Amino acid sequence: MLERYFKILRGEVLPNFQIAKRIQVDRIPSSLDEKLEIHAEKMEELRERREKVEDSEAKPNLLDLKLSILQDYSKSCNLCERRCGVNRGEGEIGFCRVREARVASEFLHFGEEPELVPSHTIFFAGCNFNCVFCQNWDISQHPENGAIIEPVELSRIIEFRFKGGSRNLNLVGGEPTPNAAYILEVLRELKANIPIVWNSNMYMSRELMQILDGVIDIYLTDFKYGNDECALRLSNVPKYMEVVSRNHLLAAKQCELIIRHLILPNHIVCCSKPVIDWIEKQLGTDVYLNLMDQYRPEYKAMKHKEISRFLRFDEYREVVEYALSKGFKIRL
Repeated sequence: MLERYFKILRGEVLPNFQIAKRIQVDRIPSSLDEKLEIHAEKMEELRERREKVEDSEAKPNLLDLKLSILQDYSKSCNLCERRCGVNRGEGEIGFCRVREARVASEFLHFGEEPELVPSHTIFFAGCNFNCVFCQNWDISQHPENGAIIEPVELSRIIEFRFKGGSRNLNLVGGEPTPNAAYILEVLRELKANIPIVWNSNMYMSRELMQILDGVIDIYLTDFKYGNDECALRLSNVPKYMEVVSRNHLLAAKQCELIIRHLILPNHIVCCSKPVIDWIEKQLGTDVYLNLMDQYRPEYKAMKHKEISRFLRFDEYREVVEYALSKGFKIRL
């Protein structure tokens, strides 16, 4: 598991975003259609060079092109499948209400998966979900709760944390999706050969998934629900299974994958088991699956009787035993 990630840590290969910076782009045209054509061509080149370590950065490069495309997308925002269509470059806000990227906190996190720690975790304010049980609701539902940091300044903070022992850059929130263009601006300034972890609810648009290909090294996903009804009722998210299942398939083709599933009380039959079934059928049982028992009734959870309590051990055990019976390797 995570073979390429460990190769990056050993200095045997470069993280994807650093490879993208070594792919020469002759010019960045003004037309979005032309940009996308060039992007498709250059992505083929990136895939061929993934196992090579080269020293020189090109200018302009594939990462510059990806950023330019995201800046175009932000003029009629389509970064997630809500497709609000607002001009975020002019300060318009959509469902997530993110005007500009704000960093709520950043620190070395020791509570992530063992392979990731210590992880330099950057929490962005704002989210495209409205989860009634969100444990980070103070930043996810309040996009103004954070500091505006210039990309070059944040890149220096990342360099400092990397020298201090961080094994990866863990982009979370809230949700990183509304902040994708800013994140690429930061990576453009970043010199460290550090793996990039996209810690996400996986509600990105197909267009954003295409741009993240060749940037992200690990998708650390949050597969919350096994059906659309629970997703709409508890997170105000339409078309959940269609979007999130599609993005898991795309992510698995792009790079390495860690799937998290937070077990909710009284949601074993409707959510936990269907999520496990889908992963088994579509991705296989060798995928890194983390079944999480940390649920606690935060934010507005007390208004929903079935999730108004902590998870019981017997519920957690039932889900773990179900996953083990399917052939998954679950760490307890």
